[in-house]
Amino acid sequence: MSVFARLVEQLADLLQPLFHASAAAAAIVLFTALVRLLVHPLSRAAARGQRARAELQPRIAELRKQHAKEPERLQKAVLELHAEEKVSPLSGCLPSLLQLPAFFLLYHLFSNTSIGGETNGLLTHELFAAPLGGRWADALSGGGIFGAAGLVYLALFALVAAVAAFNYRRTKLMMAKNPVTVTAGQGEQVPGLGAVNKVMPFMSFFTLVTVAVVPLAAALYVVTSTTWSAVERAALYR
Repeated sequence: MSVFARLVEQLADLLQPLFHASAAAAAIVLFTALVRLLVHPLSRAAARGQRARAELQPRIAELRKQHAKEPERLQKAVLELHAEEKVSPLSGCLPSLLQLPAFFLLYHLFSNTSIGGETNGLLTHELFAAPLGGRWADALSGGGIFGAAGLVYLALFALVAAVAAFNYRRTKLMMAKNPVTVTAGQGEQVPGLGAVNKVMPFMSFFTLVTVAVVPLAAALYVVTSTTWSAVERAALYR
């Protein structure tokens, strides 16, 4: 069995007296919180970077006016400005990228009946009545939407929808205060940017699709991580 699987099992053993049959599910939530706690310093740095980039917007607007007909010179000037102020345009991507390995490990762990030649015992664990290795389709075929397993997914969907609605409102407010106006060539707006700006606030709701199609264990990771992100961003970007 992999080191990662042993880690989840050991956490489940520690939590078993408190959570009983749902100890493995609690272990996944705890593991996710530990991952996010490790990434938190990068999230704080990303928040500082975003504030710094916002402060540079007036100067970038001036550069756009100066080099409206020279897109290559504009790009170079913007990069030089970021380097001069020691602001990375990509700093906000690091926290999300560093979380991907943990998500894929969980997905792999609960999508395989055997690991390292041994039977994957973690698939026998449940969150209340829903198997951690199962999907929403399995819950629907087993007992329907209001079956024991179906109710677990309804609770997860309700939580994800609440977090997505909170993120939607925050994103709309932030975009209203700091509208994105990237131009190209003769000062015209980049084609398609307006459509992207309209869709962006709804991105959080796509998490509902993820929760519906991945194994429940991976869904727990996604739900815990997105809830953490909502609270963390509300605190860091207030």
